[in-house]
Amino acid sequence: MPRMHRDRLLDALPQTQCTRCGYPDCAGYAAAMADGSADIDRCPPGGAEGVRRLAQLLGRDERPLDPECGSEGARTLAVIDEAWCIGCTRCLEVCPTDAILGFHKRMHTVIEAHCTGCELCVPVCPVDCIGLEVVTPGLSGWAAWSQKQADHARQRYLARTHRLEMGNAVAGQSPPDNAPATQGSQQMPDETAERKRRTVEAAMARARAARQPSSHH
Repeated sequence: MPRMHRDRLLDALPQTQCTRCGYPDCAGYAAAMADGSADIDRCPPGGAEGVRRLAQLLGRDERPLDPECGSEGARTLAVIDEAWCIGCTRCLEVCPTDAILGFHKRMHTVIEAHCTGCELCVPVCPVDCIGLEVVTPGLSGWAAWSQKQADHARQRYLARTHRLEMGNAVAGQSPPDNAPATQGSQQMPDETAERKRRTVEAAMARARAARQPSSHH
């Protein structure tokens, strides 16, 4: 199938990069649909509306979501209990949009605007300090996820992918599975590492402050 058609299928996906479809990312699922090896019913974040969009593009009949991939539901936001976070960085390694901010052996926090609710960070946390909060009660699928948010998530994912590819190219090899994907502090001079630590901690403080309700005395 022409690349242009694959691109149109990719554009119709919500770009959460959740892997529930069974493919490593939204682009992989779009390619599989384009070559006929995947059906249109494998994207729970897109929900019934997503299936409808894919059916129209491919000229197929609409069908219910495949229950093996999950069910359509409200969009969620990952939330880290910072009191329990041990700073292992495993959540940073799997977050497809770099929505988690933190430093090795320091507590992490989630940047709400970048989180797609993919849930990939939840199972990798060794201390179970990551939970999910519903942020679109009563709304699901594309009703809970705008095209603007999808475009933003896609840009974040592409930027992360490029960064990791560049890092691997500089290193000349793939990083070990347990290596922090976003830090590399062991290779940095002490001064650079300390400056990065201060920058990260300041950003985390701003993120926490933004989540707190304002109070007036």
